[in-house]
Amino acid sequence: MRRLPIVGLGLITLSIVLGLVAPVSSAMAAGSAVTQPVADVVEVLKVDGLLDPVMGDFILDSIAAAEAEGVVALVLQTDSAGSVLNDDDLTALIDAVRTATIPIWVWIGPSGSAALGATALLGGHADGFAMAPGTSWGLDGAVVPSALLEGVRREVPSGIVESDGAQVAGPSEMAPTIGDLIVRLEGMQTREVEVDGVVRLEPVTPVRFSQLPLLQSLLHAVASPAVAYLLLTVGLALLIFELFTAGVGVAGGVAAGSLILGCYGLAYLPFRWWALALVVLSMLAFSVDVQTGVPRVWTGIGMAMYVVGSLWLFDGVSMSWITLTVAIVGVFLTFSSGIPSMIRTRFATPTIGREWMVGEMGRAVTAVAPDGVVQIRQALWRATTNRATPIDELDAVRVVGIDGLVLEVEPEKGGARDYRDRSPKSD
Repeated sequence: MRRLPIVGLGLITLSIVLGLVAPVSSAMAAGSAVTQPVADVVEVLKVDGLLDPVMGDFILDSIAAAEAEGVVALVLQTDSAGSVLNDDDLTALIDAVRTATIPIWVWIGPSGSAALGATALLGGHADGFAMAPGTSWGLDGAVVPSALLEGVRREVPSGIVESDGAQVAGPSEMAPTIGDLIVRLEGMQTREVEVDGVVRLEPVTPVRFSQLPLLQSLLHAVASPAVAYLLLTVGLALLIFELFTAGVGVAGGVAAGSLILGCYGLAYLPFRWWALALVVLSMLAFSVDVQTGVPRVWTGIGMAMYVVGSLWLFDGVSMSWITLTVAIVGVFLTFSSGIPSMIRTRFATPTIGREWMVGEMGRAVTAVAPDGVVQIRQALWRATTNRATPIDELDAVRVVGIDGLVLEVEPEKGGARDYRDRSPKSD
């Protein structure tokens, strides 16, 4: 199984430095009193989201640890809409489930859960299989290596089979809750208890629940289509905003982090290159109008490219309409009014009668070569100068013209004209 890529390792190192890495696992000892220590344990592993390399490695490591510990059984509590593992990694995972020296069960639950696509193969090759009412199971038309369909303990439906609470097609069991399944496991020690007049079985053998540690959970979430798409969108939008404001601030840092995580997620998801290119190019189209401060034709072109790129971005995995609607409406509002308004507020002074500014002196907040930021009467402005006369940071500048919201400036000395003397010429 392929391990985390360099980007993932870098994020792990960073998180260790920040003290963020802490396993998120909970242990439950079912039963209020155990008279003597029990060496065995039942391990319940939570498998949710797309079956990606992060989750695949977690399952493999958990199987190896469970075999070394000699647990009574390993139960995979599954809720997954599919797999993005390549054929080699998927084969390695299925082989580990099929050849494990301990019993491995797959339980699809709770109600509303599913095991679809290549993830359904886990149920086909596990020693035991159970479903909660209101769950579904099957390949759902996914194409998987034919070798993985051979030697299955139970036939995996090519479509989708739904559990109605009464019966399920194929050799399986009904288990409304994980507890109902655990008390029936072979080798499980139980006792009878009476609850509200009803006699039920209660586990004596300890039950341990495990899930992805914090950092791995973060990387697993980032590799989901909705999160990767939103991170990519937020990163690109903030990058455009940062390019049209003075200096590198919080927006630039958040943009960089979002783009890194978004690209990490895309690395594991099947996407179309041309659709990704449309999303990126849409941001360039937006930037044409952003610099003028007024949404025009390029904003419309950008929206068209962004919508098409978003709808066809992923190949084989899908996003909800809620995610797409929020992103598209958010981008439209951001580039039609949000960013232009913020830029006008940051860089503009009163827009009526700005002719007085021609000839005004100020200073360069950043180097102007040929574009930069200057300060005129305590207000920040985007500025440009002739390429042959670059202006260094903090140098004195003179305004020689105004083009929309951008000032044309020149050095205090060496300019083509001197506007300081504005006294009327004598005839």
